[in-house]
Amino acid sequence: MKTMKPLLVAALLAIAVTSVASAQRAHLGFRAGYNFDRDDALLGAQVLVPIGSMVEFYPSFDYYLADVGSAMGFNADLKLRGAANQSVLYVGGGLNMMRTAVNDGNEMNTGGNLFMGIESRLGQSHPFFEVRGLLNQQSSVQLLGGFNFTLP
Repeated sequence: MKTMKPLLVAALLAIAVTSVASAQRAHLGFRAGYNFDRDDALLGAQVLVPIGSMVEFYPSFDYYLADVGSAMGFNADLKLRGAANQSVLYVGGGLNMMRTAVNDGNEMNTGGNLFMGIESRLGQSHPFFEVRGLLNQQSSVQLLGGFNFTLP
């Protein structure tokens, strides 16, 4: 259960910073991608909670479609945009936790990650594409795409 503490802290932080960002709105998103080093496709989801005009709290979850065993990734990131909130380019980074299970063995790797991407900021649905480097014991690169939806 020690590995759940960072996720609990991230969830509490997301709730706390929501009230700070009254002028902006949170987003819920879904994504699919491919991890080139693991050679696995992935499906995931994320939440974007504005902290300021150029910064968003960006927790996410990925489930890897592994041929053998299972793998899940958890990220607690900060996403940085250009000077204007309508900027399509973004960069960021944060904490990455990767849990893998093969046969009777489970392993949890914790490290960091860096990412960059593009996202449309027009309308209520925002398509995005992102490249992400996972920097832990088994570092890897993945390409993601998906949609973020503005929450009411």
